[in-house]
Amino acid sequence: MNKLRSDTILDMNLEKSRVKELKAEHEKKLLETRNEIMEMTAEHDRHLTQTNMKIDTEVAGLKTMLESHKLDTIKYLAGSVFTCLTVVLGFYRIWM
Repeated sequence: MNKLRSDTILDMNLEKSRVKELKAEHEKKLLETRNEIMEMTAEHDRHLTQTNMKIDTEVAGLKTMLESHKLDTIKYLAGSVFTCLTVVLGFYRIWM
């Protein structure tokens, strides 16, 4: 009985240490995976920030270009109105 009991205790202790080793190995893999995920997340955030900065720069450039074209359009419109007015006044003077 004592021999059987001691064998059983020995087997249990061996299984217990094997389980502890497996647990330590799994915790190590889990930590490595967690670090990889954190690195990927940081890289993703960096790329996202760069993309947002590019978009903001492009939007600012487009707004500037739009404002410039708007002012050019107003200048051409005013020039066209004054040209038409000059032509109309010229014809009016000729016919009168």
